[in-house]
Amino acid sequence: MFIADSPGLDFINSIATPVDTPFDWIADGDGLLRWLAQAKLVRSDVLDELKARARPDELDDVAGQARDLREWFRGFVRKHMGKPLAPRALKELEPLNRLLESDQAFSRIVPHRHDDHDGFALERTRRWRSAETLLLPIGEAMARVVCEESFTDIKACEGPACTLMFADHTRARARRWCSMAICGNRAKQAAHRSRMKDKGGA
Repeated sequence: MFIADSPGLDFINSIATPVDTPFDWIADGDGLLRWLAQAKLVRSDVLDELKARARPDELDDVAGQARDLREWFRGFVRKHMGKPLAPRALKELEPLNRLLESDQAFSRIVPHRHDDHDGFALERTRRWRSAETLLLPIGEAMARVVCEESFTDIKACEGPACTLMFADHTRARARRWCSMAICGNRAKQAAHRSRMKDKGGA
């Protein structure tokens, strides 16, 4: 369910109720690896290497940490969405800063082809020491929500049973639904049924 226009908010949406039953895309280690690949937060070769090195229960443990991080961040975003994020919120972000401080990221020069010419590019990467380092790109995505999104534009879908959130980047800031095809369509059908019922009762 990548509908949020923000990878950090898509992470919150990795548990959702798209139809009637809640579904958790990171219920276990394999689910976490699939989600990271689909979100394009970690290269597939890195995921394959970490999966080959890690014990199955190790990846499941990291998925559990990711779920805890997700629920903490959901609470933070829900508390502050709809209004500007105040400087005093920095104290609440301590768990995220602790995660980011554990990174061993670095830049390196790599071959790069651009406009039919061979050259070089500066690539940002990290040392993937253990399965726990999979939490780092998630932490960066969450930090980008805090630092780059206006919290006044973060909304929850208006679908009655929907739990999805998104950043409203529409020009008029009039987005109401996670998806017009899902909740928007349901709302249109419900409004139509209500009008028909009112006409029938008139």
